[in-house]
Amino acid sequence: MSRNRIAPALVLCSSARRTRETLDRVSAALGPAEILIEPDLYGASSEDLLQRLREVPDEVESVMLVGHQPAIQDLALRLAAEGPELEALRGKFPTAALATLTFEGDWSELGQQGSQLAAYVKPKQLKGSA
Repeated sequence: MSRNRIAPALVLCSSARRTRETLDRVSAALGPAEILIEPDLYGASSEDLLQRLREVPDEVESVMLVGHQPAIQDLALRLAAEGPELEALRGKFPTAALATLTFEGDWSELGQQGSQLAAYVKPKQLKGSA
């Protein structure tokens, strides 16, 4: 995250133990992000996740969502209209993978126009790197 200058303003994390453990492992790279642990994200569908993101205030520039399979991958695929890593995203979305998407517009409009899959990183791609 640090290497790619990914610094979300807001982190929405499921209340499940594994998602909180994942969040703990990346917390040093988050900077001054506001972190919200949300029980409703546990068991949420991709539609539920999209609705939650649409509720983010427009002044929040970026959000990191820490959630569960298959909803997190389904949401990323639903939103990613294009990007060089799109085929990899269609494959496997392992624990602690990070899909970075960009879009123009207000949060309430998310999903109404295509988002760009800017990057997709799986944990095993990071082994041995600093």
